[in-house]
Amino acid sequence: MDRIEEVLIALRRVIRATDLHSKYLAKTTGLTAPQILLLQAIRDKGQGTIGELAQDVNLSQATVTTILDRLEKRELVYRVRSQADKRKVHACLTEEGMEMLKQAPIPLQDHLTRHFNDLQDWEQTMIISSLQRVACMMDAQHIDASPVLDVGTLDRQSTPIDKPDAYSEEKAEKRN
Repeated sequence: MDRIEEVLIALRRVIRATDLHSKYLAKTTGLTAPQILLLQAIRDKGQGTIGELAQDVNLSQATVTTILDRLEKRELVYRVRSQADKRKVHACLTEEGMEMLKQAPIPLQDHLTRHFNDLQDWEQTMIISSLQRVACMMDAQHIDASPVLDVGTLDRQSTPIDKPDAYSEEKAEKRN
């Protein structure tokens, strides 16, 4: 096997692992990785404003608001206006939200984080540099991406199979 095949196989394994874990989360909890991460952030904060939560999970406030809307419909979170500053709204976990977190599997990026943190500094730097180079080689450096391992759009309601991501849709439109 030549080196390019090894690279492509490794990339495909990463993509496939992400896809399989996303499907597993959807099947076992009905939630996406970003939804679970947001629930964890609310749990860890006790309650937080949308801006604080967005910063904690490295997503835009608009994306966090959309995710909160979906979590609120499932009665996993609720929002309450701040007593001190009426302009602020805090997100809080419901009992159902707390139970969901207790039962939810660990997000894939938590596994990656644990193993990555065990590496020496030079190994971490090498991985970062290599992945950034691969992204450039795939002409993907312009694609906006948050540090969440999940497939598709971050605020989706449907599973990845049901709804392709915006980038795939954009590529399909260009072909037609």
